[in-house]
Parts: sequence; structure tokens; C-alpha cells
Amino acid sequence: MPISRRQFFKNAAAGVSVAGILRGNPLGMPIGCQTWPVRKMIAKDFPGTIKVLSAAGFETIELCSPVGYADSGFAGLAQYKGAELRKILGDSGVKCVSSHFGIGELRKDLPGRIAWANDVGLTQMMVPSLEGPRNPTMDDVKRAADEYNKMGAQSAKAGIQQGLHNEGFELSMVDGKRTYDVLFDLLDPKLVKFQFQVSTISQGYDAADYFTKYPGRFVSMHVQDWSPATKREMAVGQGTLDWTKIFTAAKTGGIQNYFVEMNLDLMKASVPFLRKLQV
Repeated sequence: MPISRRQFFKNAAAGVSVAGILRGNPLGMPIGCQTWPVRKMIAKDFPGTIKVLSAAGFETIELCSPVGYADSGFAGLAQYKGAELRKILGDSGVKCVSSHFGIGELRKDLPGRIAWANDVGLTQMMVPSLEGPRNPTMDDVKRAADEYNKMGAQSAKAGIQQGLHNEGFELSMVDGKRTYDVLFDLLDPKLVKFQFQVSTISQGYDAADYFTKYPGRFVSMHVQDWSPATKREMAVGQGTLDWTKIFTAAKTGGIQNYFVEMNLDLMKASVPFLRKLQV
């Protein structure tokens, strides 16, 4: 509903987000997307790809490291200094505070990767998986958690928040329990947060349930809708997931940002729904 000029400034004076008033973005957060789905485009033209994402309505993006994801299309990012990357993003009206890093590159050179993150202006370093064995023992899980806690401590000293995604190893079972759940007990909540992959609903991992069960333990989420009938990802708002419930629970979970992550057409089709969604 249109608002008057008087009401506009009244709301602004009261501390109400103007973007939230005009767009209705859930939780008042900018609409974000992961760059993994457009990695082939990025390999050919990073600045041009960012302009495409911005034109589609995305206000923030999540990168992938040019070291850990060099073979996936992100190697070219290494040619830019941090200030240059920030300018490319800023010129397109896009911000970036988060990127994915492979656990392998952090094991090899954590100080170097932290330095790159700081140079780019990141505050969050997300790891897709701790890459433990497919059928881990409890000792395997404890070793992985201990290693990542130490990485989290070192990153925190540099003002960087480490965050763990849920893929592969994290979706395994150990001693009759979900490895993912065990990691919530083993990882230090002050040093490590979690990034939830909403599409894991296909394997029984419900976002709203996890946000409610583990309050304050999350920092972000990757967003996809889901169709049980076709067993395929859908544009947000076109599947069967209850997004009001998910975003409401996200407040409890501690979510600070979210990134749509599907093929480009589905990501674009998700924007109108997210702009209208109010939580």
C-alpha cells in the first residue's frame, strides 16, 4: 500500500527500515543469492554476472573462494584486489559479507584465507562440509569438530565468523544419531555458527525445526523451495514449503542473511515472492 511522504519520514525517524516498507523483504533483510549456480558465467565475466544478479533484484551475494573453488569457475577472482572486488560489487549496488571456503584450503593456509576475507570485506567464512568419512565413528566426528573449533577461534581473533553448511558428511549417521545434530553439541557456539541448506528437507532436515531446536546457533541459510511430488527444487513460493514459518523460526535461529541458491531462472523467479513476503 502506498504511504504518504509524511508517513515515510515518520517511519524513518522511528527507525523503520525504508527498504522493508517499500519491498516487504522477510525479516527486513536484503534479498541475497549464492554465486555457485552462475559459476560458468562468473568464469567468463565476473563484473557482467554481478550486474545480471543485481538487475534480477538481488542486493547481496555470497561468493566462493578463488582458491578452494578454482576449478569451478572462481579462479578469476584472484586477479582482483579486495578493493577492486568491493568496487565491482558496489558499482552494481550489491554487497558481499560472506563466501564459501573449502575445508582443505583452510587446513593448508587458514591465515592466508582469513587475510583474503578481510581484504574483500567479508565477516563470514562458510565451509560447505568438514569432509569426514561417509560412515564416521564418533571419534571421527569429534576430531572434525575439534579441528573446526580451532579454526573458529583463529578466525574470531580476526573478526571473522566461521559457519558450517550441511552437506555430505554432516548428513551422515553416527551411533544412531544424525552427525549434524552431534556437531551442535561438539562445536563451540561462540566460535562456530551454522548455515542451513533448506533443500535438505528432501532428506528429512526441516529448517524451521532446526532453527527452533537450536536457537541462536545459525548465521545464514541457502534458500530453495521443494516439490515432494516431482522431488525437484522450485522457485521460492512455488513449492510446498511454508516460508512464513521458516522465516519466523529463522528469527529464533539467529539468521542474519539468506541466499537463494538454484539455477538462475529459478533464482530470478524467487525474487517477486520474497519482495512481498512479510514476516
